[in-house]
Amino acid sequence: MARPPRFDTSQLLDAAVRLAAESGPSGVTMSAVAAAAGAPSGSLYHRFAGRSALLAEVWLRTVEGFQEGYFEALESSNDPRTGGRAAARHIVEWSRAHPQEAALLLYGAHDFGRDGWSDEHLRRADEGNMRVRASVAALAGALGVHGSQGLERVSLAVIDLPLSLVRRHLRAGSTLPAHAEDLAEQCTDALLAGG
Repeated sequence: MARPPRFDTSQLLDAAVRLAAESGPSGVTMSAVAAAAGAPSGSLYHRFAGRSALLAEVWLRTVEGFQEGYFEALESSNDPRTGGRAAARHIVEWSRAHPQEAALLLYGAHDFGRDGWSDEHLRRADEGNMRVRASVAALAGALGVHGSQGLERVSLAVIDLPLSLVRRHLRAGSTLPAHAEDLAEQCTDALLAGG
């Protein structure tokens, strides 16, 4: 019977996230991840076809992990404003609980080599993006908001505004203030109520 591998995929991706948070996507190389995980390079090549696949998995695992809680929060109530507030709060709470992953998301998919991703990785990324757009449109509809300006306001309320609050502190290297979740919620609610 074959012995189980010493390094699982999660351990290797965790090491890659740490490198991306510290040095950006350029710091995520096969050899750097192997060294950070204390694993032989072969362990990485056994799990990832190359650096492009590694970068795709680092990005997608992080985004998908974030989105899971985001959609849950957004759909947590029959009241659309309550769901919108919960989604804004989730962005701040998740970023506080996962500072390395949040720092990684300061970049975009293209910074993580999206142009070289496999069809499967592109499919996963596109499905996530489409689900975000559909959820924001559904929220706008539930709020009775119509037209591109209304949709823009809802997107600002439940995505851009809380992300801006997080981004400012992450880029400054400062801790999110204790009131950040409440502030994000209050500002989101004010925008959602404005229509």
